[in-house]
Amino acid sequence: MGDRQHVRPSKTGLPIDARGIVGNMKTTALISIEGVVDFMCFPRIDSPTIFAGLLDAEHGGAFGIRPMCDEFNVKQMYIPETNILLTRFMTPEGVCELLDLMPVQGDTGGEASGDVAEDHESLPNCLVRLVRMAHGTMSLRMHCAPRFDYARAAHRAEMPDEGTVEFTPEDDGMALQLQSGVPLAVEDGCARAEFELHHGESAWFVLGSAEELRGRRLDCDRAYADTTRFWQSWASHSTYRGRYREVVMRSALTLKLMSSSEHGAIVAAPTFGLAEALDGSRRWDYRFAWIRDAAFSVYALLRLGYTSEARHFIRWIAARSQRCDSDGSLHVMYAVDGERAPEEIELDTLTGDRQGGPLIGNGARDQTQLDVYGALLDALYLYNKYGSAVPYEGWRHVTRTVNYVVEHWREPDQGIWELRNGARPLLHSRLMCWVALDRAIRLADKRSLPAPFSKWFEVRDEIYRDIHENFWNEELQSFVQTPDSATLDAAALMMPLVRFIGPTDPRFLGTLDAIGRELRVDPLIFRYTRGSELDGLPGIEGGFSACSFWYAEALARAGRVDEGRLVFDKMLEYANHLGLFSEEVATTGEALGNFPQALTHLALISAAYQLDRSLDKVHVPWT
Repeated sequence: MGDRQHVRPSKTGLPIDARGIVGNMKTTALISIEGVVDFMCFPRIDSPTIFAGLLDAEHGGAFGIRPMCDEFNVKQMYIPETNILLTRFMTPEGVCELLDLMPVQGDTGGEASGDVAEDHESLPNCLVRLVRMAHGTMSLRMHCAPRFDYARAAHRAEMPDEGTVEFTPEDDGMALQLQSGVPLAVEDGCARAEFELHHGESAWFVLGSAEELRGRRLDCDRAYADTTRFWQSWASHSTYRGRYREVVMRSALTLKLMSSSEHGAIVAAPTFGLAEALDGSRRWDYRFAWIRDAAFSVYALLRLGYTSEARHFIRWIAARSQRCDSDGSLHVMYAVDGERAPEEIELDTLTGDRQGGPLIGNGARDQTQLDVYGALLDALYLYNKYGSAVPYEGWRHVTRTVNYVVEHWREPDQGIWELRNGARPLLHSRLMCWVALDRAIRLADKRSLPAPFSKWFEVRDEIYRDIHENFWNEELQSFVQTPDSATLDAAALMMPLVRFIGPTDPRFLGTLDAIGRELRVDPLIFRYTRGSELDGLPGIEGGFSACSFWYAEALARAGRVDEGRLVFDKMLEYANHLGLFSEEVATTGEALGNFPQALTHLALISAAYQLDRSLDKVHVPWT
């Protein structure tokens, strides 16, 4: 993706997507185009923040490195096929490079896994910031101002030596240590440094757990080399060789950052509190593992040849199944370690210029979302196809879960969009219940596994008839969100993607046209017929980025390949300068919602994969 010319921040700050992301499959950090780490949870991706300036510039905390002069240009990119971010500051006097990474190392040979080394003591969980002078001379300023526990805990800052500052929260929480090769100073609880670099000179900063860093000095150059090698080796194992390789691999690398090397969970996004509406409302916490989103991520990574991530997730979900209630049900989402996601509360410490604070935890944890079972069974079916066969104990748990779907598929729920104004019978939930039965039947038949085939066939066919008879609107010539309604739902675009209906079936073509007429603004696709009365929430949201990629894929599958390609290519322009996507996009082009979002990137991978296949069939060279 192309670089972005530096833009001075407005009163409301930089756009949310004016940032890159780095991580180590434990946690992540967002770094702005001005070289500021302004969002970071530590030590885990769902831990409290230590930097949250993205949400509240005054109180949230930040870790910045930038030229001391007022005027400079910036370019930002990733080191090719890595998650190492390079920010380049340019002035008439010199060019300075800032490299941001979280060290990782692992076995990069053999299976296309890129697993992090099992010896977790070999590298500390930390952020490394390398500053290198590429040309000329430049004076730079560093400030590190952590704010512990979502800016709720005070702290003290002390200097064991001139190159080390320790930040200790007063609530006896985990202390942080900042190490540097340049002299540091402490002022008002912050670490500061001013230094000048000449051509060929460098400086380094390491921030991590004080317990892990005390008494050791990380070789930053070696960490950079090892981390580069790890990511480039992981990327090289991708089996995708299509025409969209650059954006597909950036999406894959981003999804990998949202996976846990320790637990196998895959989170929906690394952030919370980023508004989905221009008025600042709808500020949810997505730092948890939704069964649906994680299962879809597994599907996307399997398509690219990455079986290790699928194996880790299947093991993680298997552990959840063993601990779930005897009826076979699962929670909608979990914390990264598999515990229940925390309750939803509003923060009063990170309000910024908004009337209310962001939410942490997620109230959707208590919802019923029946579609998650179809997503899970689809991922399990594909893993059995491209990975390993399901073991005996695992099949027992799968059978129990499928039987739960058999008993409960007719019930109303809150569905994929997590509606907060009551449960109702939803098209997408019924569709994915059908998927759960269909994939279980296919898997049992393929692997000769014991199953109540008669009952499963009966219920699968009953769901099929229910969708066609009760969710079809003859007047609109479209499937609709709920029975006897005129509400369109972009989730219907999934129908041919999960093989419920043929992509050229007249009923799906009617639905595709209706969505194009009513829910589309250029390439942007809104989730459902707009209006706050539908979901009971304030604010008008933007187009949902994943829906646009579903739409592009559906067009390609329907034979309207050029239309699908144009939608896809237009959507690529809504990526930021690094190829990262937010959850939603306003019609003004502004990024909305948590960033980057897994569902968007996995939908991009799926659409690119299908477009390659469709375009190869359409554009057959003369022989």
